[in-house]
Order: sequence, then structure tokens, then C-alpha cells
Amino acid sequence: MKSIARRLLTLAVFFVLTTVASAADRKQILGIFYEGCENVCEGFKAAIKKSGFAADVTIIDLAQDKSRIPTAIAKARAMPADLVLTYGTNGTLGVIGTLDDTANPAFITEIPVVFVKVADPFGTHIAKGFEGSGRANVAGTFNRVPEAINIEIVRQYDPTFDKLGLLYNSNERNSAITAEELKKIAPTLGIELVALEIDPGNDSVPDIARIAERMAELREQGVRWLYVGSSSFLNANGELFTKTAVENGIAIVSPYEPLVREHHAMLSIAARLENVGHLAAEQALSILRDGATPGNLPIVRATDFAYVVNMEVAKKLDRYPPFAFLQVAEAVNN
Repeated sequence: MKSIARRLLTLAVFFVLTTVASAADRKQILGIFYEGCENVCEGFKAAIKKSGFAADVTIIDLAQDKSRIPTAIAKARAMPADLVLTYGTNGTLGVIGTLDDTANPAFITEIPVVFVKVADPFGTHIAKGFEGSGRANVAGTFNRVPEAINIEIVRQYDPTFDKLGLLYNSNERNSAITAEELKKIAPTLGIELVALEIDPGNDSVPDIARIAERMAELREQGVRWLYVGSSSFLNANGELFTKTAVENGIAIVSPYEPLVREHHAMLSIAARLENVGHLAAEQALSILRDGATPGNLPIVRATDFAYVVNMEVAKKLDRYPPFAFLQVAEAVNN
């Protein structure tokens, strides 16, 4: 009996030690997202799970509140996280700073980081170039369609197009960069740009009441096409924003595909968000599973872009896409 008891005890101890060791072998990934776990987030989690790699993914939602970033950084260090995934320009800048902050302890410099959905990682000095981030602990993805291509695609849809509206939020660095870039290139492409700041002078989240006011201003200035470059605020308020545009006779072209599928934007030109999450997962796996140094990885680019047209909105605005355009675009809400 004693011999049996000893064997059972040995087996129990072995089981406990094996379980503890197995748990210790699992990598911990902390995703710091600026506007909840949306399609990129879900795509990332699905790709990590499908890979079979032993990793747990924990998500923190900043809810567009940059003041929550220090708490998220503390969480990453306390876990401790084996890798941090950051979403968006504001969230990424808050977590890792710029190239000038590589020795600043206020930012994460000691944990591998993969950034995703950053509109211009180079203009914001988050990364040095496509060949590498220029910082040992940072890798990332790039999913943006060049602004000149967006303009040319709208022109293919509507040959009479010669004026582009833009609403931007100066509190979102990516949104401000889009405005700066379009101001430079629009004249070279024969396009008049009408760029309005959503809520000038407000250093916090813009007042949503300003959306209707700015949309009326755009209508009065003869804007029929409005571009959403990159704005978490407008994306988070997608229903109000896109509905107000249609009420003012304005068609929205957006890199946010859900604004077309689920709301009232008319045209989307973008990488599939789930695929962007998959790209970020590939970067994370290269680091955690394959042992790559983040800074040695190239910034991986999305190459598969899709056009989506909301036919219900096209009907309301009496702006049907040409047949040739429908040959390459997906029509939704017929």
C-alpha cells in the first residue's frame, strides 16, 4: 500500500511540475488597442491560434484615451509580457515613443514590440524605413494605400471629380499627417482640397456635434467627395459621421472598410483588416517562435488591397459606379 501511495504521490508531483512547466513555456502577448478589439485584433488572435504556437493574448482597450497608456505600459512590465502589440499612431507613440526615445524609461524599450495600423510610421519617426525600424526591440506592419492612388481611384469612379474634402483631427498625429500630405499633393494632381479641422482648439476628444457643422461647411464649399485618411475618432463615430455626409450629398471614400459595409460610406480602398492582423501575427511569431530580433525584421507591407462599394449609398447619392469599376470592386448593400 505504501509503495502504491508513493507511486501515486510521485505521479501527482510529476503532473503538477509538468503543468507548471508547460504554463511557464507559454508566451504572453499584450495587445494595446486604441479603439477596442476590432478586425485587426481579431485577425491577429486568429492567426496566433491557427499557428499552434503556445501563446496567450491579453487585450487592453485604451478607448481612445491616451492617459491610459502609462497603466498599459505598467501592465506589460508586470505580466511580464514577452511581446507587446500596439495599434494606431497615438497608441504606438505613447507606448514606444519616437526614434529619439530609445533610452527613455518612460517608454517600452526592453520588451519586443510589433506595431500595426500606423498610418505613417516614418513621418512620425516611429520607424526609420521599410528595411527596418531602426530600434532593436521594434518591428511593425504597413497597410496604407498611398494618397495619390486614392485620388486616382476616385477619379476613375467619377471622371468629373476635381474637389476633395477632408475632415481631420489634429489631436491624432496620423490624421494631421494625412492633411499635411494631401495639401502638398492635391494641387499636383489637379485636385482642389478643402481640409477642415473637426474641432479646432480642443486638445481632447473632439465634440461630436462638430461633425454636422463641418459637413455643412463642406457642402457649402461644393464638396461632393470626402476622404477619411486616418482617424480613430471618425471611425469610432462612423454611423453619425457617414450618415451626416449622405444627408449633405457627400460621398465618403475611406480606408476603413467597415464604414462601407456597416455604415454609409460609399467607397473603401484598403487592405483587409483581418489580413493586416495576420501580418502582425507573422511578425510576432518570427520574434517569439523563430528567435528573430525585432529590429532586424523589415516593416512588412500589405499588398492585397480591395475596393468595396456601398450600392445603397450610391443610389441615394445618384452616383453609380461605372461598369468597368464594378469589374474589380465588390458591391455591397445592393
